Amino acid sequence: MKEKTAIQNKKFHSGVTIVELLITMSIATILVLVVGVLLVGGQRSWQNTYDSAHRQIKEDAYAVTIAFGSMGRKSNRLGYTLYNKSGSTFSPAVPTTSNPEEVVFGDAVEFRYWDVELDASDSHDLMDVSKTATAYKLFYIENEKLLVDYGPYPPGGIPSGGGSRNTTNVVTTVLAENVTTNSDTAAFSHTTINGVGQGSVRINITLVDPDTENTINVMTATLMRNIWPR
Repeated sequence: MKEKTAIQNKKFHSGVTIVELLITMSIATILVLVVGVLLVGGQRSWQNTYDSAHRQIKEDAYAVTIAFGSMGRKSNRLGYTLYNKSGSTFSPAVPTTSNPEEVVFGDAVEFRYWDVELDASDSHDLMDVSKTATAYKLFYIENEKLLVDYGPYPPGGIPSGGGSRNTTNVVTTVLAENVTTNSDTAAFSHTTINGVGQGSVRINITLVDPDTENTINVMTATLMRNIWPR
């Protein structure tokens, strides 16, 4: 009888009590909750990083940098103009001092370039010295938007000597919204020597995120390498 009781006790102690089972289940539940919290936190962190990288303000900053830089590089150095803008009237930005070298600021810049390829037959008469460009792009700010007009040249974006911008056969693209500029300077600038621009145009604008009020300052320059006629 004693031997049988001992065997029964041994079998009882080798099993799992209800208390132990509850403890094990509680621990497992806690681990599942911890893993779930970590997964949710990781997902939120990834989503926040993705949203931050792809916010409209950052895409606008990238678009401005690429468009401005690429356009300047393919433009004719002898055919670009900076303008001051008053309402709908544009006037050429000129030096304001007698210094031989001066940084001139403007509210708009017009680049002129060739939108057809040079070919052996010269069917477009591109080597004619009078053909300094076949198209133009006009960068300017209006209603807190950085806009770009592009159309054929001639006639170009602004009449010679200034005036209202051309709107015939022109396509307008919005490069960025919620754009501000430094009140002491302007969006665009270049260096002149004896009144002649040297072909390096700079842009300096600030983009504002309307949801977060965060800002991005876009500062870049483009160098015009094409010179025709030489």
